[in-house]
Amino acid sequence: MNGIAPNPASLDRLRQILFASDHESTYAILDGASVPGLRLKLHTAKEEWACLYRGELAPDLAEVAPYLIKLRRVSPLTDWILSEGWGNHWGIFAISAVGLEALRRHLRGFLRVKDATGKILYFRYYDPRVLQIYLPTCRRDEIKTIYGPVLRYFAEDAPTGNALVFPHDAAKIKAATVNLETVKTD
Repeated sequence: MNGIAPNPASLDRLRQILFASDHESTYAILDGASVPGLRLKLHTAKEEWACLYRGELAPDLAEVAPYLIKLRRVSPLTDWILSEGWGNHWGIFAISAVGLEALRRHLRGFLRVKDATGKILYFRYYDPRVLQIYLPTCRRDEIKTIYGPVLRYFAEDAPTGNALVFPHDAAKIKAATVNLETVKTD
C-alpha cells in the first residue's frame, strides 16, 4: 500500500459518513484498472454489482472496467474496499435513493465525453483525483447531468487521507472535508 491508510477509528468514522441514512443506498464506483483482484472479489461477494460497460467484454477489458457496487454497512467486501482501497484511488462513492440498475444507467451516461475538437474520450470521473478537480468546475447543466439521482459523492483526499464530500447543489459544487484522523503507512 502506498497511500494513507485509515486507522480503525478512522474506518469507523468513514463508515458512519458513508452509511449515515437508512433511507439511502451507498454505492462504490471502482476502477478495475486500479483495484487488483476486483473481478474475483466481486464474483465471490454477496453484494449487488454491475459493470458500467455494456455487453460481453473481452477478459482484458473486463479486468480494467469500472464497476458499480451496492455496499452494505457490514460486509467483508465493504471492509476490504475501505481498509485496502482508501488512499489508493480505487474509486469514489455515491449516495442515492435509487436502485443499482437505475444508478448504473445514469452513471453510464457520461463514461465518454467529447473534447473541444469533437473527439470522443473516456471520462474517468470515478477516479477520486479526477472527481475532486472536475466537480467544482461544473456549470448548472453539468451539475444536473453528473448528479441526476445522486445526492452526494464522496472521494478520498489522497494527500491527507481525509474524505471529501460533494453534496448536490444545483448552483455550485463545493467540497466539504471530513477529517478521518488518518495515519501514514509505508
